[in-house]
Amino acid sequence: MSEEKEKSQNGEANGLSHDEKPKNGEIETNEAQEEKIRYPKSVFFIISNEFCERFSFYGMRTILSLYLKDILLYSESDSTIIYHVFTTMAYFFPLLGAIVSDSWLGKFRTILYVSMIYACGNILLALSSAKPIGIPQAPFSLVALLLIAIGTGGIKPCVSSFGGDQFVIPQQEQQLVAFFSVFYFAINAGSLISTFLTPVLREDVHCFGDENCYPLAFAIPGILMIVSIVIFFLGMPLYKIRKPEGNVVVQVVKCIWYAARKNRKSKEKRDHWMDHAEEKYGRTLVEDIKITLKVLVVFIPLPIFWSLYDQQGSRWTFQATRMDGRLGATTILPDQMQVINPILILLFIPLFTYGVYPFLAKFNFLTTPLRRMVWGGFFAAAAYAVSAGVAAVLEASDPVLPSDGLCQLRIYNPYNCNGTFAIDNVLPATNIGSFGYDNLEVDCYGTKNYTYSFNHCLLPSTNATGTVELTEATGYVFYPSMDGLIQLVDDINKPEDGLPKIRTLVGNPSKNYTITFWDEDEVGLQFTSGNSSLFSIDPGTYAVGNSEYELNLGGVYTAVAQLTDDSKAIKEIHFYEITQSNNVHILWQVPQYLIITGAEILFSITGLEFSYSQAPPSMKSVLTSAFLLTSAVGNIIIIIIESIKIFDRMSYDFLLYVGLMVADMIIFTFIASRYKYPEKKDTNESVDGDNVKPEKRLSHQSAKE
Repeated sequence: MSEEKEKSQNGEANGLSHDEKPKNGEIETNEAQEEKIRYPKSVFFIISNEFCERFSFYGMRTILSLYLKDILLYSESDSTIIYHVFTTMAYFFPLLGAIVSDSWLGKFRTILYVSMIYACGNILLALSSAKPIGIPQAPFSLVALLLIAIGTGGIKPCVSSFGGDQFVIPQQEQQLVAFFSVFYFAINAGSLISTFLTPVLREDVHCFGDENCYPLAFAIPGILMIVSIVIFFLGMPLYKIRKPEGNVVVQVVKCIWYAARKNRKSKEKRDHWMDHAEEKYGRTLVEDIKITLKVLVVFIPLPIFWSLYDQQGSRWTFQATRMDGRLGATTILPDQMQVINPILILLFIPLFTYGVYPFLAKFNFLTTPLRRMVWGGFFAAAAYAVSAGVAAVLEASDPVLPSDGLCQLRIYNPYNCNGTFAIDNVLPATNIGSFGYDNLEVDCYGTKNYTYSFNHCLLPSTNATGTVELTEATGYVFYPSMDGLIQLVDDINKPEDGLPKIRTLVGNPSKNYTITFWDEDEVGLQFTSGNSSLFSIDPGTYAVGNSEYELNLGGVYTAVAQLTDDSKAIKEIHFYEITQSNNVHILWQVPQYLIITGAEILFSITGLEFSYSQAPPSMKSVLTSAFLLTSAVGNIIIIIIESIKIFDRMSYDFLLYVGLMVADMIIFTFIASRYKYPEKKDTNESVDGDNVKPEKRLSHQSAKE
């Protein structure tokens, strides 16, 4: 072969016509071209940005439910509703983010601009949680959550695909697969670290005179979000930035709307109602939409799964506040239990991929995506059955609260002598021993006269009378003092933050006595006698005077101080446990986290792969977006159920979700049995195949995003 002819053939092989004469050294083999395409350095900026953003989101969301309940003082039910409204918006805004990105701004500018909104939300949340700032906490916190939802939702559909844009396909397919593996690791690493760290910042740091520090716990994720913007911006010179080409979701909606309107008005019969749009939108788009609609029918039962899965950060966290988190010298905080999920995800993905699925395939079990999703749903139901059992055990130790028409009286005697206490038409004369305590439930209404009588005490008078105001369904503390009868409204509920609470009572409250509780590190916590409010205190063993007392998570305690004979000092402290401390260890939540994580692998990740593999090439982003939207609908279901307040007991609520999930999976099984998988045209497009195209990997890696 002549040299000139060889060059001509090489030129054609490399896409050059006979008329285009290549320059010296320009003709290379395919292998040489692949070697020359370097791994894009820009992706390291994208991966670092994703780590910081996921750290910010999960760090903030981990402590959000407790912030709503303990600081903004919403009820547990209202806190759950607000938490899931926020989650709903976070999964709804990706649709808008995709439209804005593909139609107007492009991925780079969408990520950059929306991230700025995101960071503003983080900053506002940190500022509003700090009382000294002086801004209204509740409204500004809710505005901040809206900004964060817009931010995280707006960039969600853009970051992973923007990273994929940096690679040359097909030459860099293997590098792209590796990128998404690292990208997914960054997501879970950010989630794992922040889920562990922010509860520690919330609980162990004290600021602005509070026993916790939510401002710092929110500020650190905010700082990480600002860092993520800086990192993303610094990579701009290296990015391959594509111009927006129009959003297929918008086209699909227009086409369906047009077909539906024409089908309603037209008398012409078609094989399928979508065929009415063929003249305007073309046969290809119409046929793709037909296939997409078949898959969307399968998606109808999916939201119920998310209504169970997404309560890990709300109801399961509230459940953990009622449990004992002590583990040796450390204490597991209620919101730290959420860290189990990202840890198990990292362990379960390779376990299921290389162990569980191949093993079950030998028995022809769980060989299709829909079968895996059905079992994932039943696993979720099993997780909630376990959590209902744990809740039932916890409820057995809950305090008995005063019911309608009644009130509870807790009467203390802070003196070294016997006495009697009576309330006209409510409480007959009741004997109370020295330093005694009595808990009574009585009819409760209106203003009543009381009488107390003591013998040989330090009181100015051994007999006293007066009036008390009683309101039904209320608990009261009564104790006589040198200043007369002290009446306090009592609260014996399990502490909402899980920490033990204590109240100190002294027979001479007008004198400023100081009671010091020495912890195991010999750090003194001081309480003054003039303040008999309930205080939160860290769990542990405390030395008071010559005695030691154990204050455990979830307990409510009263310390009654005995004065010396001359009433100049405190002689002894008498302790009473009013509300039983948490006696179920927090690690009993581990089984339900194990099962729900297995459900996530079977249902969530498989569902993303199913939506991608079953979609026509032009509809893959549409079905992936639709699958993510089922999560938003699932959170709306939680909001509805919590708003109705069907049950007062958490265990019954969890059993309700078990029933809903089982019924839902029965329906899903029926729908799945009627679904026909399309014929495989490419081995790489197989539903269960191990050879997954890079873009399929992209949808898989976005599961945690």
